[in-house]
Amino acid sequence: MIKLPLEGVRVIDICVVWAGPFATRMLGDLGAEVIRVETLRHFPALTRGQTLFPPPALYNMFPNNDPGEKHWNRGAMFNGHGRNKKSCVIDLEHPKGKEVFRRLIQVSDVFIENNSAATMENLGLTYETMSSWNPRLIGVNNPAFGLTGPYKYYRGFGDLVEAAVGHHWVRGYPDDDHPYHNTSVFHMDATGGGSGALAIMAALHYRERTGKGQHIDMAGAESAMPQLAQPIMDYIMNGRVQRTLGNRDPVAAPQGVYRCRGEDRWAVISVTSDEEWAGLCRALGRPELVADPRYATLLARRQHHDELDALIEAWTLQYDHYAVMHILQREGVPAGPVMDGGDANHDPQLVSRGFFDVAHHPQAGTHLYPGALWKYSRTPITLRYPAPCLGEHNDYVFRELLGLEAEDIAALEQKQIIGGDTYVEYKKG
Repeated sequence: MIKLPLEGVRVIDICVVWAGPFATRMLGDLGAEVIRVETLRHFPALTRGQTLFPPPALYNMFPNNDPGEKHWNRGAMFNGHGRNKKSCVIDLEHPKGKEVFRRLIQVSDVFIENNSAATMENLGLTYETMSSWNPRLIGVNNPAFGLTGPYKYYRGFGDLVEAAVGHHWVRGYPDDDHPYHNTSVFHMDATGGGSGALAIMAALHYRERTGKGQHIDMAGAESAMPQLAQPIMDYIMNGRVQRTLGNRDPVAAPQGVYRCRGEDRWAVISVTSDEEWAGLCRALGRPELVADPRYATLLARRQHHDELDALIEAWTLQYDHYAVMHILQREGVPAGPVMDGGDANHDPQLVSRGFFDVAHHPQAGTHLYPGALWKYSRTPITLRYPAPCLGEHNDYVFRELLGLEAEDIAALEQKQIIGGDTYVEYKKG
């Protein structure tokens, strides 16, 4: 049987929301045994669902718009990033729960969490403590702003941190007086997840060479800032603060997102040369516009961008967004549809590459899920098992992995120190 790249590596995951769970999802895809350590004391908001008591407005996050009896096992977000993981329940606030956790750390390779900086300190579970239990441990703390500095104890979800590092400033529309009027994109979580997985694999490689574990202090804000190199360097080198450009670009005209036939359907068009401009004019049935002095050069087209937008949209409204793409690409014009979730799910490129995996979940049902980020020629990645139900692997962790005696397990379960599959404060209805 083919061994996956990280087979034999055990990862202890106390991650929330998206960045941390996305990092461990990648590690799990690569073969690591990822064990989520969860608690019944507190519902992990935005992780196993938005809230412990989801209102009807959030029912669209569950299969068939039905939260079910234990909605925390059925949510779309958790089932997306929970693949190839296990789940056990330990009360880390109880001394005996900490003792069970210590035993788990002693037989593991990696620990990762992305809570606020104070969380692990308050639990007494710093890397210094855990590395004394297991010197080979690789530990990752991934709070919003890192573990040092004046912002250390500031809390922040991805959207808030992106505002703090300037991402919101370069998004939005140029005619809006408030550049921060943007929808949330949580770019920091996506980049943080990838950065976290890379940092862990590099630390594992170092440990293979030296036998030594190490601590990774990873600030979510700093994982996002390299993606903003252009506006940051423009200020450093030129003292210039870039403003929002909307859907326009200084080296392309016309460029924009244009309404198409149908409800909320759009296509992207970007003209970067005179040759592409001529192709667009042919597609519009207006070849005479090529010689029009108002549009003859890139600069001229930028100066008359608004009227060009109106002219183009009058044409795109006649076609659906895919038709616009095909017509324009035949003329050598860069164009594509703005795809919604349904479009992406049926995209012929993704389907032909087998990107989506089928998961058979005992409570969420059978569905397609986004697949792995890479395709290895020698170690193909598969969805080995779906996202875990809360506490699904209690028996495996406590009895098989840690070797706890049956009477000890029963005593700890009775006091809700370990085990369980339902949040303490949960009463349906």
